[in-house]
Amino acid sequence: MFGIALIVLVLEAMRRTNGWIMPVITCAFLAYALAGPWLPAPWTHKGYEIGRLVGVMYMTLEGIFGVAVDVSSSLIILFTIFGAFLQYSQAGKFYIDFSFSAMGGKPTGAGRTVVLASFLLGGPSGSGVATTVTLGSVAYPMLAKVGYERNAAGGLLAAGGLGAIISPPVLGAAAFLIAEFLKISYLDVLLMAVIPTLLFYFALFLMVEIDARKYGMGNVAFEKVDTVWNLTRKYWFHFLSLVSIVAFMMWGFSPVMSVFAATIVSFFTSFLRRDTALLPYDLFTGPGSFWKRLGGSGLVKAMEGGSIGMLNVAATCAGAGIIVGVVTLTGLGLKFSSIVVDYAAGSLLLTAIFTALVVWIVGLAVPVTASYIICAVIAAPALIKLGVPDFAAHMFIFYYAVLSEVSPPTALSPFAAAAITGGDPYKTTLQCWKYTVPAFLVPFMFVLDPSGLGLLLMGSTKALATANWWMIAEVTITCAIGIAALAAGFRAGRCGAPTRSSACC
Repeated sequence: MFGIALIVLVLEAMRRTNGWIMPVITCAFLAYALAGPWLPAPWTHKGYEIGRLVGVMYMTLEGIFGVAVDVSSSLIILFTIFGAFLQYSQAGKFYIDFSFSAMGGKPTGAGRTVVLASFLLGGPSGSGVATTVTLGSVAYPMLAKVGYERNAAGGLLAAGGLGAIISPPVLGAAAFLIAEFLKISYLDVLLMAVIPTLLFYFALFLMVEIDARKYGMGNVAFEKVDTVWNLTRKYWFHFLSLVSIVAFMMWGFSPVMSVFAATIVSFFTSFLRRDTALLPYDLFTGPGSFWKRLGGSGLVKAMEGGSIGMLNVAATCAGAGIIVGVVTLTGLGLKFSSIVVDYAAGSLLLTAIFTALVVWIVGLAVPVTASYIICAVIAAPALIKLGVPDFAAHMFIFYYAVLSEVSPPTALSPFAAAAITGGDPYKTTLQCWKYTVPAFLVPFMFVLDPSGLGLLLMGSTKALATANWWMIAEVTITCAIGIAALAAGFRAGRCGAPTRSSACC
C-alpha cells in the first residue's frame, strides 16, 4: 500500500512539474513489466506481479531510491543552490555587463555578446531555460537593434542557453549521473566536456561572424555599461566564484564538499561590495524587525530559489528511477541493445545512428536528465558491445539527450526565447537547430574513430598525463575545420537569413 502510494505521488509530482508526457511514459514501462508474457518476441519476458514490482520500486536501491534520486538529493540540489547564490549576489548581471562591454561596438558585437554571456552564465547554472530567459530579456533589444529578425534572435538565444547544459563546471544535472554510472570522478567528466564545449561555442561564434558579414549588419552601441577594466576591478570576485568549484576538486575535495565550499566562498565574497551582499550591512542595527530584514535578504531568497528550482529535477529523477528499475528487472536494456545491433548488422556507424535517433526520440517527450538516464541503461550497451569505450558511449548519449532541450514538443529553450522575442516558437526552434547542428555531429567523432577519443581528453586524469598531445591537437583541429565547413553550409542561402530584410523559410 505504501509503495503504491509513493509511486502515485511520484507520478503526480512529475505531472505538476513537467506535464503529462513523463507520467504516461513511466506508466507504459510499468505496464511493460506487468504484461511480459503477452508481448510479442523479442520483447516478451516472464512478467511480474504487482507485489514484486512495487517491492523492487519501493524497497530496493534499484527503483525510486536509485542512482538518480541519490545524485539529485546530494549533488544536484547543492549546485542549484550555488547557482541561486550567484544570481542573488548579482554575479549573473556582472557576467552579462562584462560580455556587453567586451564585445560591444562591432557588427558582430550583439551576437558575440550572447555567445560569451551564455557561457559565463550557463557554466555555473547548468540550466538552458534559465540562461536563455536571463540573457534574452537583456540581449534581445541589442539583437533587434543590430538587425536580427525575431525568430533568428530567439534561435541564437536558445542556442546559447543550450550551451549551458554542456558547459563545465555543472553540465546540467546529467553530468553527476555520468560520474555515478561510470564510477569515475566528477573532475573526469569535466575534462571530457572541455573540448566539445569549446567546439560548440566555436560553431556559434562562426555563425555570428557569417551572419554579420553576409547580411551587412551594422554597429551597435551598448549603453550604460562600464568598461571591462572598471567592471573587473569592482566585481573581480565573481570570477572567483565561477572557478572555485574546479579549484576545490583539483585540491582533493569531493564534489559535494567542493560545491559546498564554493557556495561559502560566494557568500563571503558577496560582502566585498554593498550592492552584492547577500545580507544587509545593517541586519542587526537597521530599522524594523530583524526577522523581516532577514526574510527579505538575498541569502534567504537564494536558499528559497535554489530549493524550489530543484523540485522539477527531483520529481524527474524519481520517475526515471521507476523506468530504470523496470529496465533492470526485465532485462530490457540487454534486449534492446541486441535488437539495435542486429538491425545495424554489426555496423558501428549504423548502430551510432540508430542510437542517436533513439535518444533523440526519447528526448522529444522527456527532459534532458530523464532522457539520459533512460538511454544510458537501454542504448549505451549497444555501443559498448561493438567496442566503444563506456565513457565515450555515455558522453555520446548525453549530447544527444541534450537535443531534447531544442526539440518539439518540449523545446523549452526556443519556446522561452520566442516568448521574449515575440517570434513563432517553431520557426525559432528551426533557427536554433541551424545554430547548433554542426556541433552535434562532434559525438560521432569520438564514437566512430579511436583517435576521436582525444576530444574527450582520453576520459581520465591518469591517462591525460601520458596522452598523445599531438594526436589530441590534430583531431581537435580536424573537428574544428569540419564544424567551420558545416557552419558555413547551414548559414548559406536565403533560407538561413536572419535579418528582417531577407526571406526566412
